[in-house]
Amino acid sequence: MTPATPYDEELRAAGLDPEAIRAQVARALAEDLPGGLARGDVTSVATIAADARGTGVFAAREAGVVAGLGVAALVFHEVLGDAVEVTDRVPDGTRVAPGDVVMRVAGPTRGLLTAERTALNYASHLSGVATATAHWVDALAGTRARVLDTRKTLPTFRALQKYAVRCGGGVNHRFSLGDRAMVKDNHVVAAGGVVPAYDAVRRAYPDLRVEVEVTGLDELRELLDAGCTEILLDNMDTATMAEAVRLTAGRATLEASGGLTIERAREVAETGVDFISVGALTHSVQVFDLGLDLSSGSEG
Repeated sequence: MTPATPYDEELRAAGLDPEAIRAQVARALAEDLPGGLARGDVTSVATIAADARGTGVFAAREAGVVAGLGVAALVFHEVLGDAVEVTDRVPDGTRVAPGDVVMRVAGPTRGLLTAERTALNYASHLSGVATATAHWVDALAGTRARVLDTRKTLPTFRALQKYAVRCGGGVNHRFSLGDRAMVKDNHVVAAGGVVPAYDAVRRAYPDLRVEVEVTGLDELRELLDAGCTEILLDNMDTATMAEAVRLTAGRATLEASGGLTIERAREVAETGVDFISVGALTHSVQVFDLGLDLSSGSEG
């Protein structure tokens, strides 16, 4: 078990497991410090006096939504402990403009530079997820549709990426294979049809939510007749989606999925679907341009 930190309650309030996040941060730091903190950042050890102090200023270099600043602050704490002071940190989920200062860190310069890249990696990636999500939220504004994430997340980063989606205003889909059932094409083939697959899950796990993927209106009609209340419309054109909404008439929630782009977001949302799921929020997101400028001394 990793030691508790001042950030544990904040992580817990954000729906994250503090011990899991601390352990992940420790693994991330170990990539840069295979010899541990005792060996440290050899370049900084060689070029910076042991007693030198500095201040680092995190600033946005583009417009977007920040996320992961608490994790970035935790990285500095893991390297420097109580020797680091974090100030002026804006809340995750804040919309920022180019030049906005989002956090300052002050402490021993060697330690600040040791933690710098790992902290930036977390904050820039998670802010990229939050910003991409916010773009979709903005595109859907005024419609009933909400943007969903998927399980197409980076290995071991799911909890943090889904947290960043929430920071951007999106909605989380299932977190694991066990918290709800999702019947897809391979399950349908194995069970002999969408209704047999749906019925099999309901019998095996009567208390779990069940969503079933359909590729056409005939399968949709069968599932509605069977009482299915969560249906995914896979790779349908907008005309077919609109007809699916008409046929469903509120009897089930409908999720549009399958290679959807933000250019089509409004068109898809205006069919009346409830959700649009977007794997690209997490599997191929562009990092947010976040800079960290270091100055000597305790003022920044």
